[in-house]
Amino acid sequence: MAKITLIFAALLIVLGLVGYYGTGALHATALIPAWIGLVLGFGGLLSISKSEFRRKLFAHVNVTIGLIGFIGAVVEVVRTLLKGSASTVALSSKLALAVLLLTYVLLCVRSFIVARTSGKV
Repeated sequence: MAKITLIFAALLIVLGLVGYYGTGALHATALIPAWIGLVLGFGGLLSISKSEFRRKLFAHVNVTIGLIGFIGAVVEVVRTLLKGSASTVALSSKLALAVLLLTYVLLCVRSFIVARTSGKV
């Protein structure tokens, strides 16, 4: 799960930078995906350990961060659509953030289920 976390962290950092520069580098809030990616990346690095407790702990911390980020992204997409005043780049970035985080959370849940059913817990 640590490798998947690091891959998604890199994707989120790229998304944040593309969104920031795609909106003319005017709005620092466009970097929110990059900050989420940095936090997930840090958690992913911490989950690379021989200690089973540490791996489990940071896997659960990371999926929680992903879930909270997904909920926040969906709320922002809905607010943006209701308000109807955001740029296409901003809306696309929010949608991409939501899709990436949902995919990450689903992969984590699948991994947890596989680990539980295979007796690795």
